[in-house]
Amino acid sequence: MPFRVGLGQDSHRFSHVHEKRALMLGGVKIEDHLGLKGNSDADVILHALFNSIAQLIGWKSLGSHADKMCKEQGITDSKEYLKEPLKKLKEMGYEITTVGITIECQRPRIDPISDEIRKSIAEILGIEKEQVGIIATTGEKLTAFGQGKGIQVFSVVTAIHKNVKKLTGKKTK
Repeated sequence: MPFRVGLGQDSHRFSHVHEKRALMLGGVKIEDHLGLKGNSDADVILHALFNSIAQLIGWKSLGSHADKMCKEQGITDSKEYLKEPLKKLKEMGYEITTVGITIECQRPRIDPISDEIRKSIAEILGIEKEQVGIIATTGEKLTAFGQGKGIQVFSVVTAIHKNVKKLTGKKTK
């Protein structure tokens, strides 16, 4: 297949005030904000991205891979979870062309930090910042995420096979 698409989703509720967890979004530590509950750093954006890439390459979801790394090896940095599916994607001859991320939450405000998150995601994935799009919504406060109880992320990743690049003469990073 010359092109592939993977859709991913993840969600986490906010931790309790006494837990003192850092909020991680797309590999960026968000200062002065309550973190999310999870066995790992609970980076909901990177978890959704893992699921997108896993779907794209035909793998199972994050829990099938990260739970073992987290619980048995003590690895809690979600950037580490992405290394294996990215390696597999490359072995299959594919390169990521675009990443789309939709974040549903009441807090934190995403627009002021979206450029920093886009830059971080691009670095993690080995692509250009312009290949990463982020939008945010409160969903009119209709869900628990829009009501401020947690954060939900949907992501889509598109990839092109290296042979298609050769045929079209188009360059991607």
